[in-house]
Amino acid sequence: MHIVVCVKQVPDTKIIKINPKTNTLDRRSAPAILNPYDAHAVQEAVKIKEKTGGTISVLSMGPPQATAVIKKSIEIGADLGYLISDRAFAGADTLATSYALSKALERISKDLPVDMVICGKHAIDGDTGQVGPGIARRMDIPPITNVIEVSEVNQQEKTVLIKRKLTSGYELIQSELPCLLTVEKEINDIEYSPMPNMIKAARYEPIIWAVSDLENVERTQLGLKGSPTIVGKMFTPPRPEGGIRLEGSADEQVSKLMEVLMEKKDLLTIQSSK
Repeated sequence: MHIVVCVKQVPDTKIIKINPKTNTLDRRSAPAILNPYDAHAVQEAVKIKEKTGGTISVLSMGPPQATAVIKKSIEIGADLGYLISDRAFAGADTLATSYALSKALERISKDLPVDMVICGKHAIDGDTGQVGPGIARRMDIPPITNVIEVSEVNQQEKTVLIKRKLTSGYELIQSELPCLLTVEKEINDIEYSPMPNMIKAARYEPIIWAVSDLENVERTQLGLKGSPTIVGKMFTPPRPEGGIRLEGSADEQVSKLMEVLMEKKDLLTIQSSK
């Protein structure tokens, strides 16, 4: 059983700020971390491996410093780590990112066929949830999103039984292998890493590939050239205004309330019509 987990290095969104001049994320204002959803994806791969055996690989795309999230994944329990890093990947949107990662997965599969790909539900810096399904589409394998439980993996029949979350409840799905899962945080709890894993992670050197190390890559589908979507502007929403305190007698408060409602009547009419 070979599981590949796609991970991403992201800024800690609890701390990061927006540059008021450029209206873009000031990534220097916050430390880079392993995307929290991806950490749960690695942990789930470890749980599956404990039952089925096999190998866990992690794959990331980013600058050289993204090796830190691969080392963190090794600490959680992954066996191998791959980073694709090249200026040609810079500025990629979700379409170009899924293309680059799928090409890396093709290269990994040549050494050891991939039975399952696991991704976090989404990255906290983009919040699109598009990369995982995009990879599945390019690899022509079933995508199962919002997974909260992997109930059973049958290696003989090459199937997996999965529970996923819907807006109206839950759904049980049996999928063929290989397939791609995107997981929710509630799928598991991140366990403390044992000392051998921490030592291995500190010493581990990920395998780094440039574009030239991948095969049959169309460079026009990478980076900015392969990205049809562009973020026009980012901004911090204004703080909501405080409420109005009505004072005086009951009649005076009612009178003031009616005045406020009459001032807002056009807005109230528009909202009620929707």
